[in-house]
Amino acid sequence: MTQSTTIKPFLEVLSGRRQAVPPLWMMRQAGRYLPEYRELRAKAGGFLDLCFTPDYAVEITLQPIRRFAFDAAIIFSDILVIPYALGRSVRFEAGEGPRLDPLDTPDKVATLARDADMAKLEPVFETLRRVKRELDSKTALIGFCGAPWTVATYMVAGQGTPDQAPARMMAYNHPEAFAEIIDVLVENSVRYLLGQLKAGAEALQIFDTWAGVLPPREFARWSIEPTKRIVEGVRKQVPDAKIIGFPRGAGALLPSYVEATGVDAVSIDWTAEPSLIREMVQSRVAVQGNLDPLALIAGGAALDRAVDDVLANFAGGRLIFNLGHGILQETPIAHVEQMIARVRRSGMH
Repeated sequence: MTQSTTIKPFLEVLSGRRQAVPPLWMMRQAGRYLPEYRELRAKAGGFLDLCFTPDYAVEITLQPIRRFAFDAAIIFSDILVIPYALGRSVRFEAGEGPRLDPLDTPDKVATLARDADMAKLEPVFETLRRVKRELDSKTALIGFCGAPWTVATYMVAGQGTPDQAPARMMAYNHPEAFAEIIDVLVENSVRYLLGQLKAGAEALQIFDTWAGVLPPREFARWSIEPTKRIVEGVRKQVPDAKIIGFPRGAGALLPSYVEATGVDAVSIDWTAEPSLIREMVQSRVAVQGNLDPLALIAGGAALDRAVDDVLANFAGGRLIFNLGHGILQETPIAHVEQMIARVRRSGMH
C-alpha cells in the first residue's frame, strides 16, 4: 500500500508550514444557515438525536464540504455530549438552548460521576469513521470538545446565561467543588478526544467560548490550566496530535494561553488586535480566524474589506482563514461564496 502524497493545506499550516492560499473552513459550517440542514433537522426530532444518529451526523458534516469544498470538515456534534456521557440530564429546548440539572452547590457536585460512559459517545466515533471514508484526500477532518471552563458554566447554571455569573460565583465561593467539576471534565475530555483521533480525526479544537468573561487570575486557573492538562493528556498517547485552542474573548491574555497550553494554533475572535497577535501569538503558533460573522451577513463591499483586512493582517504568516465565531443562521449562502472566492484568489497575485 503506497502512502498518499496528497497535501492537506489545513494540516500543513498546523504542522508549521505557511500556505500561499490560506486554508479555509468556518465554525458552525454544518448547520442552520443551510437549507439542506434545516430540511434534515425537521425530520430528525431532537438535537441530540441528530448528534447521536451517525446517518444524520455524517450527512450534516458533509453538507458544507459538498457545497463549498472547505479545506476541513468538523464533525457535527455538541460540546455538551460529555455531561450527557457523565449521566447528567441534557435537553435542548427549541429556541431556548440547552437545559441541564444545575450543579450549583458542593452537595450537588458530590453527585457527579467521575467516569463518562464512552459507549454513549460511540455514535460520534462511528460518525468520524464514516466521514473519514467519504472525504477526498485534500480535506482534513476535525474533532472537538468544549473546554472544561465553558462546559462547566452550563453544568453549574443548568443553561447558558448572559455572562455565566453562576459558574463564576461558584468558582469564587466554592473553589474546591468547582475544581472537582473541572477535573472530571479534563479527564473525560482527554478520553473523548483520544477516541476521536482513533476514529479518524486529524486535528482537534478545544472550544472555550466563555473564556473572555474571566479576570486574569481566574483565566489562568480555569481556562489555561485545564486546557494545558488536556493537551498534555492527549499528547501522552498521541505525541504529534494537532490541537487548536479557542479561548474566545481572551484578548491580551492570548500570548500567555499559547505559551502555557502548548496548542499548535489558536483561533481568534474578530476583536483581536492585529499587531499584538502578529508579534506575540503568530510568531509562535498558527492563527485561525477572524472575520466578523456580521460582516459575512452584510456582504458586498463591507465583506470584501473585512476579508482583505484579515488577509492583510495575518496571511503573511501561518493563517487558517475562519470566522471569529460561528456562522449565524441568517447568513446568505451567496456571501459565503463571495468570501471563499476572495480568499482563494488572494494567493494568486
